[in-house]
Amino acid sequence: MKKKFKCEVDCANCAAKLEDAIRKVDGVEDVSVNFLTQKLTLTAPDERFDEVLKAVVKTAKHVEPDTVIYSE
Repeated sequence: MKKKFKCEVDCANCAAKLEDAIRKVDGVEDVSVNFLTQKLTLTAPDERFDEVLKAVVKTAKHVEPDTVIYSE
């Protein structure tokens, strides 16, 4: 499953750090964080998507505490 989320990040460097960290989360098949559009696109298995999303949000908060991820 592929879903897009609103992702408030402060700079392009922060977006790159987030993308690198999220890519390492178990279950993430693909991720893209776009600073200009403030969007995060996440691809993960359908049956585990909610579980993976929770791990992604936790990882994002750990890497960049000011980051907010929410549904569009």
